[in-house]
Amino acid sequence: MTSTAQAGHMLERARWAAAAYADYDAAAVSTIVDAVAEAGYAEAERFATEAVVETGMGVAADKVTKNRACSRGIVDYYRGEDFVSPRLDEARKIVELPRPAGVVLALTPTTNPVATVYFKTILALMTRNAVVIAPHPRAKRCSADAARVLAEAAVAAGAPDGIVQVVEEPSIPLVQALMGDERTDVIVATGGTGVVRAAYSSGNPALGVGPGNVPVFVDASADITAAAKHIVNSKAFDNSVLCTNESVLIAEEAIADKLRGALTRAGAHILDEDGARRLRAYMFTEGHLNTDVVGRDAAWIAGQAGLRVTPKTKVLIAPFDDVIAEEMLAHEKLSPVLGMTTAADAARGIRAARAVVRIGGAGHSAAIHSENPSVITDFAAQVPVLRVSVNVGNSTGSSGLDTNLAPSMTIGTGFVGRSSIGENLQPQNLINWARIAYNSDAGVPMGNFAGINPWHAPAGPVPEYPRASNDRNGMPSGTRPVPRSSHPTRSTDLGLDALRAELRALVAEELAQLIKR
Repeated sequence: MTSTAQAGHMLERARWAAAAYADYDAAAVSTIVDAVAEAGYAEAERFATEAVVETGMGVAADKVTKNRACSRGIVDYYRGEDFVSPRLDEARKIVELPRPAGVVLALTPTTNPVATVYFKTILALMTRNAVVIAPHPRAKRCSADAARVLAEAAVAAGAPDGIVQVVEEPSIPLVQALMGDERTDVIVATGGTGVVRAAYSSGNPALGVGPGNVPVFVDASADITAAAKHIVNSKAFDNSVLCTNESVLIAEEAIADKLRGALTRAGAHILDEDGARRLRAYMFTEGHLNTDVVGRDAAWIAGQAGLRVTPKTKVLIAPFDDVIAEEMLAHEKLSPVLGMTTAADAARGIRAARAVVRIGGAGHSAAIHSENPSVITDFAAQVPVLRVSVNVGNSTGSSGLDTNLAPSMTIGTGFVGRSSIGENLQPQNLINWARIAYNSDAGVPMGNFAGINPWHAPAGPVPEYPRASNDRNGMPSGTRPVPRSSHPTRSTDLGLDALRAELRALVAEELAQLIKR
């Protein structure tokens, strides 16, 4: 089967499921979302281990934390919020009806595979969208396994057949076909710059993120011991595969020596000038990051660079002088390696942080450890990022796991970061609101919309995808989802006539896709 035809089959099924699901009411959606979250939570440990084994990246225990946060944690965070029911504003004489995107194509990365599958699936289901997951090839097995568990839980709880699908064997042609197909309503892209740019160039709406390169500034007013612990634990969390991990540490000179001692006690190993040179040479061959280090632990990286550290070393800290583009230690590293430099005062420290972000990470995130609100405000105002974590590790701070920001595996970088969103991806990013607006003249009455809701709980068995269709809009006009019990020939033993009809429909769809090419 060609990539175009395979994409077409998946998107037709997703489009049908999205159309059926768009009629569900808030109670039905909540039941499905809760079931999916609990299914993901129950398998958090298994999938964390599978992800580490398959990708060779990260720490299983930390992936368990992320998997739990992106299943039950996400649902608990949005508990009580309604993305389904109409909203009535009598004062402004406006009624708002949520309009789901439809079919969400979710591109997921190798660094945070299962957590991102959980996260994007649950957000799509909260907003009555269908989701097609396209995992990174290096994480396809664990991603597909996770997606199947969520899909089965969704259908068992009453969702339409095909509401969650996954690309079992991802390839560039197949993903390109999915991205460029007009039946894809929105692409949510998490991954490298190339993936995000491809999504934006697809011709379909896309929500993408920019790369991180997080500066962390410790000023003279900070609690040095607490700052050191937060920085080391954050940098070691899942071996720094989160794009929110700290990349360059900037210390005010007055406290730099004290901070170095606290970092060492917290589990970091601070390299001398020769060690930093050797590490730089290993990690950045020909001016580019050696991807072998991504998600590997500090002791392994040190050994590969010919350096001796204890097996318990959590983080390698490599000192350097100037924050300039030519200094490779000032670039993103996605590993428990932290560049470190000093600044004479807070003003120069803020300028250094600005320089880090100019090298990479515009719009993403930054961190500061300080007890001085004036310095914190200046830092946030001058460093061109859209989230600043204060006195907390940035890996879990800017991703919303240890702050009250929206918990997210997709970090928008806004206009400055060439992203279509500037916030942590949230359910409201996957819906639009149709607005019924009355004449604003106080003398013109507004109708009584109290209690009116066009959505309803599905009646009877779970709607099942009735057939493959070469109709561009899914099912023929006017056709309603047919309950499974109403199909006289559809059962575990399909009747011969029904099987022939389905095969004819599949052949017709593939021919139609080939003609379009």
